Amino acid sequence: MATLTVLKFSDPDGAQRSLDALLGLQKQQLITVQDAAVVSWPNDKKKPKTDQLHSMAGAGAMSGGFWGLLFGLLFFAPFLGLAIGVGVGALSGSLVDVGIDDDFIKDVQSKVTQGTSALFLLSSDAVVDRVKEALPEEFELIASNLSAEQEAKLKEVFADA
Repeated sequence: MATLTVLKFSDPDGAQRSLDALLGLQKQQLITVQDAAVVSWPNDKKKPKTDQLHSMAGAGAMSGGFWGLLFGLLFFAPFLGLAIGVGVGALSGSLVDVGIDDDFIKDVQSKVTQGTSALFLLSSDAVVDRVKEALPEEFELIASNLSAEQEAKLKEVFADA
């Protein structure tokens, strides 16, 4: 089963450095990165830049359309005006089933701001202790579709990261 996790970093390049480290861990079979996307928001920009990992993980991987819709809701919808807002609202309702609701959107919007970055990661088969040791950046776990118990354990493991 794949896990969708969102990690926030305190600088615009932290998410990319961490994704690079995770891809290295994948080569060592310590995690499976099924798909990922990086949001980077330099201080001198009005809106963030998004980059998608074009994974060849197969049918289970999220498509670029999903990332585009999600990032549109999170970062670009406020800039588009009311006319498109109704359509975006209808589309966002369908994301609730996968744990992407208004609370998630508000949480990410409040934390991923100018001068930060975020890694949106769809992964499985992680050897958590080894992943923790290898990540080069400090981060904040914004969201995960793990159970509350699993997420608490993950936060505990990464508390010293």
